[in-house]
Amino acid sequence: MNRRYLLTLSLTALGVVYGDIGTSPLYALKECFMVHHGHRLAPTHDNVLGVLSLITWSLILVISVKYLIFVLRADNRGEGGILALMSLVRPRGTRRAVLLGLGLFGSALLYGDGMITPAITMLSAFEGVNVVTPALQPWVVPLTVAALIALFSVQRFGTARVGTLFGPLMLVWFTTLAALGIWNLVQMPHVVAALNPWWAVKFMMANQLIGYFVLGAVFLVVTGGEALYADMGHFGAKPIRLAWFGAVFPALLLNYFGQGALLLRNPAAAADPFFLMAPRWAMWPLVILATLAAAVASQAVISGAFSLTRQAVQLTYLPRVRIQHTSAREIGQIYIPSVNWTLMLCAIGLVIGFGAATNLAGAYGVAVTATMGVTTLLLAVVERERWGWKRMTVVAFATPFLLIDLSFFGANIIKIADGGWFPILTGVVVFTMMSTWFRGRRVLAARLAEETRLDTDTFIAQLAEHRIPRVRGTAVFLTRQPEGIPTAMLHNIKHNKVVHEQVVLLSVHVEETSHLSEAERVQWIDLGEGVHRLILHFGFMEDPDLPEVLARIAGPVPLQEMATSYFLGRETLVPTRLRDHLFAWMSRNATSASAFFSLPPNQVIELGAQVRL
Repeated sequence: MNRRYLLTLSLTALGVVYGDIGTSPLYALKECFMVHHGHRLAPTHDNVLGVLSLITWSLILVISVKYLIFVLRADNRGEGGILALMSLVRPRGTRRAVLLGLGLFGSALLYGDGMITPAITMLSAFEGVNVVTPALQPWVVPLTVAALIALFSVQRFGTARVGTLFGPLMLVWFTTLAALGIWNLVQMPHVVAALNPWWAVKFMMANQLIGYFVLGAVFLVVTGGEALYADMGHFGAKPIRLAWFGAVFPALLLNYFGQGALLLRNPAAAADPFFLMAPRWAMWPLVILATLAAAVASQAVISGAFSLTRQAVQLTYLPRVRIQHTSAREIGQIYIPSVNWTLMLCAIGLVIGFGAATNLAGAYGVAVTATMGVTTLLLAVVERERWGWKRMTVVAFATPFLLIDLSFFGANIIKIADGGWFPILTGVVVFTMMSTWFRGRRVLAARLAEETRLDTDTFIAQLAEHRIPRVRGTAVFLTRQPEGIPTAMLHNIKHNKVVHEQVVLLSVHVEETSHLSEAERVQWIDLGEGVHRLILHFGFMEDPDLPEVLARIAGPVPLQEMATSYFLGRETLVPTRLRDHLFAWMSRNATSASAFFSLPPNQVIELGAQVRL
């Protein structure tokens, strides 16, 4: 990666990765001084410095240290996200089941975050018009809905094009954040004393229960951390780190300190400290810029949801969906229509249902705090088993971060009645779907194996005795299992009474690593009598384009493009229990195997079978 390309990716990362965390100044400090469970925090000198100290050290410890320095090291051949981290963990038995369950639930919670982030950021930006003219208040929700529709509509152009547009815009945004912060900071410079962590400790000791409630609002400044990790596959760790330490972190600190300086001069500004930082003449330009930045803020969680879904599909935690690549240079830049439109509809529903950013703040954070805690636990296992850290070193590293995660989680979990139920409900629904699909695939494979009573040796012996007529050509039979005779082949023999001269039993195996080299991809096994078994290995972030792969690999069977027929099995599922009905419904709505593997439709033959679950 040359320097110019690194800077270009870093600029693009500003728009894709840091939109979420970069728009937290719109609402984070304001929420700290709102009413929390009947208690309002007064913007006194000590309280302002205490909150600023909590914000500062949350950004330092959670984002700068935990995520930027350590979590980004836990990449799976360049890919990030909680599923990529989970695939690095390979314990056995009960321990594996527990970690697998935690990882799946943590990833499921991120979908709730992907719905709430666009709603709260866009609402916060449009609510800035109340500072300029309260007469526009009735238009806040309709304008927010229109902006969300526009935002999700441009996703089909891809992360690269969206980032090229959003990157320069966010550079202007972070420059504005820094300028506003400096403008107010020079008028009350002693606010920088909040860099001392003692102010945070003193604040918690003085306010106790109210301080703990406020901690849930302080967490809003770091909510983009998990999306930052999930988006690593789009750009790589180096551009993300460069963008944070070179632009995002300094701008955020300056702006938060500027808001704090404003509150020390004018405590009444706690109603909306961000917009009141600006001079009167700059109000409308700032509202417009904040609205554009809020649209960008959603990009991190949207693209993160795309990456998460792709990983889940490849690891068989979700059914196949249509995935579109939007860049020829960066493999991680993708677009998934079904995920995009689902997130849009849910975000619009939240805007209409909650009506105000303050109401949504109760729902925000619950999902991310839980996911961050899971990330800390999985990272500890990776440090011990993959990186070879000593046990005491892992404990000394993980304990402080886990305590921080649990503190934030506890401060947010009490928001359940205020909207926190929504991300929890979303997580439960998605987790149920993931676990159902993972279990259902195994049950289906076992049922199909029971129905296949002809073993490989017996079948090859029958071919050698010429019991089954042979016809010219090459047939490729796709099968889930890398052993035995596929059900589709048995049905073909039963109905058509023939076997092709050259037969390839093709299995696709997805590894728990993101990408594979060509040397790791292909495994040929000669079974005799013109029958070969071919096992193709793919990383969980690679697309299994079978015709493209088959055309370039060398092997004992020539797989010519127009002379090869692909045989697939299509199962009609007969469910017997409630969860089986869910699996059957997901299976019916999954993208077909022929489309997912990019098989030419005029060369595909599907043979049906009925399977009772």
